[in-house]
This record gives sequence, structure tokens and C-alpha cells, in this order.
Amino acid sequence: MKRVLFLLLSTLVSSISIAQMRWNQVYQQYIYQYKDLAIHEMLRYGIPASITLAQGLFESSAGRSELSVKGNNHFGIKCHGWEGRGIYHDDDEKGECFRAYDNVLQSYEDHSKFLHDNSRYASLFRLSRTDYQGWAYGLKACGYATNPQYANKLIEIIQLYKLYEYDSATGYDKFMAKHNSTDQPARVGGTLHSIHIYNKNYYLNARQGDTWKSIAKEIGISYRKLAKYNERNRKDNLVAGEIIWLKKKRSKAPKEYKRRPHIVKNGESMYSIAQQYGIRLKSLYKKNHLDADYQLRVGDRLKLY
Repeated sequence: MKRVLFLLLSTLVSSISIAQMRWNQVYQQYIYQYKDLAIHEMLRYGIPASITLAQGLFESSAGRSELSVKGNNHFGIKCHGWEGRGIYHDDDEKGECFRAYDNVLQSYEDHSKFLHDNSRYASLFRLSRTDYQGWAYGLKACGYATNPQYANKLIEIIQLYKLYEYDSATGYDKFMAKHNSTDQPARVGGTLHSIHIYNKNYYLNARQGDTWKSIAKEIGISYRKLAKYNERNRKDNLVAGEIIWLKKKRSKAPKEYKRRPHIVKNGESMYSIAQQYGIRLKSLYKKNHLDADYQLRVGDRLKLY
């Protein structure tokens, strides 16, 4: 009876918290960027991807905290038993030592090992990896954090962003997992580019001063490949705001455009339209039975699917 009342009360508290918490684009972007890394770790160690992502979001403030920016520490793990470099930060006590990593991948891997190899958390690994609530309450009970609302905070994040959907994954995108292993990434304005998902591909928007080489170094791929994916010459200059696709573009737009043509607007070109939808330029011409020298006109209707 007491357990039933406890679960009902926990659900009520969680529901109230969710009502107060609003969807945040910065949090969603973090999820897009690191979900494949969380799934990768889940398949290796058995920790639910939802829990890893929720902890990363909460502990690092979606990658914006001082620890994550200066030390790539996304999980607030302190230096106890650590022989690597550290970063000092005020927490429960002033000037505490926290683990610092060369990249985010190292932080995620160390988080997995920290839980898996520590007898304090052994009971968690007897739970199903789809039991994110059990893991959340278990982490708090085992002493991972001192915040009395820690478990509820993780649960509300998982439910609001539907992170539990990743707990049943059997595979992941190796490209995105590798992206987070780049040592000393090139940074523009002090921050990495936001990566977006569209048409089963990834893209970012170029910023002032970007080059094919600087973006390629940040992503961890060849700049020649990057230019090729975007059907450009590797010597071309980039314009701030333009779309840069990170994998080879597809032959058609998303399915919702099967019966929705693109109406050409002033200033658009076949290339800009192909980039907008993540379609190969050659495919766009072929779908519309157009020659490469066709002069696009405002009002033209282009098939995308």
C-alpha cells in the first residue's frame, strides 16, 4: 500500500513538474546532436539512452555550463579516483575538482564506465533498460546527486522530449557518434555550430568566416568530401547563412512533398532550391525534365519527390 501511494505521489509530482517545464529548442538541439552517442553507449553498457541524455541535458544545461564548455564534462562527475586533468568549480563546496575531457565522446564514455564499474550503482543494471523511471529514482537513491528533485527532473525531461523512444533502439548513426570525438574542434565565436536534421540528413548553417576546411575540421571529415556533398568546388568561398549538408544529399525531398511542388520565388536558383530540400542538383533537374542550361523563372513549379 505504501509503495502504491509512493508511486502515485511521484507520478503527481512529475506531472506537475512537466506542466511547469516548457519545450526548449536548445534542449532539442542537444538531443539531435548527442542521441546517437547515447544510443552507442547504451548498446555497449546497458544504460538507457534516455537516462544518459536526460542527465547530460540537466547536468550540463544542454552543453552550456562552465564545466561542459571548458572541460567537456556533461555529467558533473568529480575527480574522485581520477588521474586525468581536472577543472575547478564551486558545487557542494567551493573550488571542487571535476573531471575534464578532450571531447564530448570521452565524457559520455567515462559516464558509462563510472556507473558500470562502480559497485554503488550495481543495482541499476538489474533493471530493464526501458525502465527509465526506475533508473532515475535509482540514481538518486544511490547518491549520484544531492538535489532532492533529481529523479523527477530527469523523468520530466525524458517525458517532455520523448527520450524513452531511444531506449528501444538497436542501431545508431555512426556519423553523428564520430562527430563528437573530434579533438580540439574548430570554433567560431567560441561555440560549435548547431547541427540540424532534415530529409534523413544533417546540416548546419555557415557563419561569417567559415571555410570548407574549418567546418570539416569541426565535424571530423575531409573538406573535399564536404564540398562534394554540397556539389561545390572546395575552393569556393562560403556565405554566412547558407546551408551546408554533412552527408551526401538524397535524390528526393521528404515524403510530404510528394504532391507539393516548390513555387520558385525571386532570387532562387536550382542550386539554392536543391540545397533547401537536401536534394542532389542532378536529381532536381531530372525530376523536372529540365536541361542544365534552363533559365529558371519566378512562378515555375518544381517537383521535389
